[in-house]
Amino acid sequence: MMNDSVHVASLALYPVKSCAGIALESATLTAAGLMTQGIGDREWMVVNQSGEFVTQRQLPWMATIRPQIDTTALTLHAPSIARSVAPCSIRLGEFALRSPTAQVRVWGHACAAFDEGDEAAAWLSAILKQKVRLVRFDPAHQRVANRERTRGKDGGITALNRFSDGYPILLANEASLADLNDRLQEAGREVIPINRFRPNVVVSGVAPYEEDHLARLLGHSYGLAAVKPCARCPIPSIDQTSGERGPSVLDILQTYRARDDFDGGVMFGQNVIVCGGVGQEIRVGDSLQPEWNF
Repeated sequence: MMNDSVHVASLALYPVKSCAGIALESATLTAAGLMTQGIGDREWMVVNQSGEFVTQRQLPWMATIRPQIDTTALTLHAPSIARSVAPCSIRLGEFALRSPTAQVRVWGHACAAFDEGDEAAAWLSAILKQKVRLVRFDPAHQRVANRERTRGKDGGITALNRFSDGYPILLANEASLADLNDRLQEAGREVIPINRFRPNVVVSGVAPYEEDHLARLLGHSYGLAAVKPCARCPIPSIDQTSGERGPSVLDILQTYRARDDFDGGVMFGQNVIVCGGVGQEIRVGDSLQPEWNF
């Protein structure tokens, strides 16, 4: 039976793609996902010398780089990797008044971006032991989410991304994680936390995998529309505290979460977009009214 008592259990924003997230009590909803203190989700990205994006898939210890944001700077800490290395601070400034200085690529999409300079590049390169640079998304650039998935939502919504993989918000369900952890324990594995899946919004009050059938979640002044289940990569096998690879969880998920209608992809969570209330606040504890997709 579908539950009509759904709540926001937690919120997280990831300023730098594939680095650690920041837990939030509230966030502003934008067409490109969550925002806090004027900073958006996946607003920065690490790229290689060719401008291609780099993630935990190649460098799992990126998970231990911890961003901190305030009104003046993005500061990167890496205490787990290099305790003696001072944090790297990047002043925010009026970057939007400048011209973008880099062309970068994420999943084949070419984006204009702002290179954050040699000091940030040297710091990250030393930490990650690979030549990389840090870039910031150009807000004048529109990276539009798949229109095939969003065109039917409330008359057709133009959902935007910064450097997220494909959609602006990832939603996960506490009960689905609890079910997966039961299965992991039955297989003699350790349980894993929800941060392995790097969601922006975690909900409670939804039965395991009931999120598959969500059409919308309506808050007091906003709406979230589900557009596509999230196909998982190996990142959930990476400890987000230590950056160490552990036993894969995909083999367990594969036994019951592979979807033939998505080319055999192993699904966990839902990609969602803002379908109403851009500029409104979403808060931990918000009560959400679900609409189901049958």
